[in-house]
Amino acid sequence: MTALIAPAARGAATAGRLAELHRQAFDAPWDAKAFGDLLDQSGVFALEAADGFILTRAVADEAEILTLAVRAEARQAGLGLRLVEQASVAAVGHGATRLFLEVAEDNVAARALYARAGFTETGRRAGYYARRDRSRVDALVLTKTLSQP
Repeated sequence: MTALIAPAARGAATAGRLAELHRQAFDAPWDAKAFGDLLDQSGVFALEAADGFILTRAVADEAEILTLAVRAEARQAGLGLRLVEQASVAAVGHGATRLFLEVAEDNVAARALYARAGFTETGRRAGYYARRDRSRVDALVLTKTLSQP
């Protein structure tokens, strides 16, 4: 059965759900206040399923994936790719012609996902991500040209 992906509502309940999923997926998770503040911004939208979500911001002709999280037990089933694909379509609807994101260089699974979704490396931010052990990891900037209808 394919998980239903739908636009996320704004508000505290949604912010809490996204924060909990984010906590399960990241070393430095964002809290509910951070999600609530982001969701209140113009051009920011989230798509969510029971086991994951994607948060995107569209400004002018560009969009950025701010974060993507899929519950560990739901990974490798295609949900992440479906979220990226649907966010890409939504970004076009917001007028974007280009979608970009940053991903940790050592995040092999995410890099493979984004490669399958058509992203290519266009830059690097040295030591951008902090790990729990206080080490630093480069962020790769990935970009994808979006197809207009």
